[in-house]
Amino acid sequence: MTRVQRYRLIGVVCVVAGLGVAALLASQAFRENLMYFYTPSDLLAAESVPDRRLRLGGMVEAGSVQRGEGLVVGFVVADCAQAVAVEYEGILPDLFREGQGIVAMGRWQTEAGGRFIADEVLAKHDENYMPPDLAEAMMSETGHACEPFKSAMEVSAVRRDAGAVNDR
Repeated sequence: MTRVQRYRLIGVVCVVAGLGVAALLASQAFRENLMYFYTPSDLLAAESVPDRRLRLGGMVEAGSVQRGEGLVVGFVVADCAQAVAVEYEGILPDLFREGQGIVAMGRWQTEAGGRFIADEVLAKHDENYMPPDLAEAMMSETGHACEPFKSAMEVSAVRRDAGAVNDR
């Protein structure tokens, strides 16, 4: 093997090794930033929940919002079958209210019967929007069949009708 061929081979090996290391680092970063989406039913039915940040989506149950000291807020997120207690410390979005769809990001704690500790809460931006993951998860064969969703749709319809009257 000549000197030129040896340098070329070393160069190719270095490039391939560099690409391999870059792919490994990229996949590791992706894995660390991956957040699983759960509905309350999925979360409570899971035999083991990963010890990492999760997204919990559902409807805020009517009458469940409780404000604690400072910025601590507790509420219940429900889907068609189950409900999960959520604790959040921070300023809630302006559009956060009972009967609205939300996605909370945080960690699941199994102690004391299980509760979700949220570090971020996202509320839907208007009465017609629902996060696609949440809409798909709450859909049954006959459409949206759960009571929290029905009541939220009725409230949204009333708000739309009231808005149409006020706009005239």
